[in-house]
Amino acid sequence: MKERITENGIDYVLVGDYYIPDLKLPEENRPIGRWGRMHRDYIKEHKPFLYDDLVLTCQLWTYLADINEQAQSRLELIIEQMKKAESVTEELKRDNQWEWVRRTNSIRNRAEEIVLNELIYK
Repeated sequence: MKERITENGIDYVLVGDYYIPDLKLPEENRPIGRWGRMHRDYIKEHKPFLYDDLVLTCQLWTYLADINEQAQSRLELIIEQMKKAESVTEELKRDNQWEWVRRTNSIRNRAEEIVLNELIYK
């Protein structure tokens, strides 16, 4: 018996008396991060068909890494736009640090809520 065979585009390896598919998962090195974990928990709970499909096609990690990157870049963009619109500048930071911290935290919290509603819980 041959040690390796290919049928229907799938490689098989001889193990004992049986041929077992030689399957390899795709390599994904990007982290899923905070946003990816939150979205994973959401789709696992509220969209189980999507979750199962992503798991079975080995695309879950890539999908979550993409969501994480999109959410992080969207968050940074929204924060910068809100800082500009609300005049939260380095000058304010230099003159009144507590006010700058208060405004920056407020902006960050609002931006996170926007990202959660736009990308994570959709």
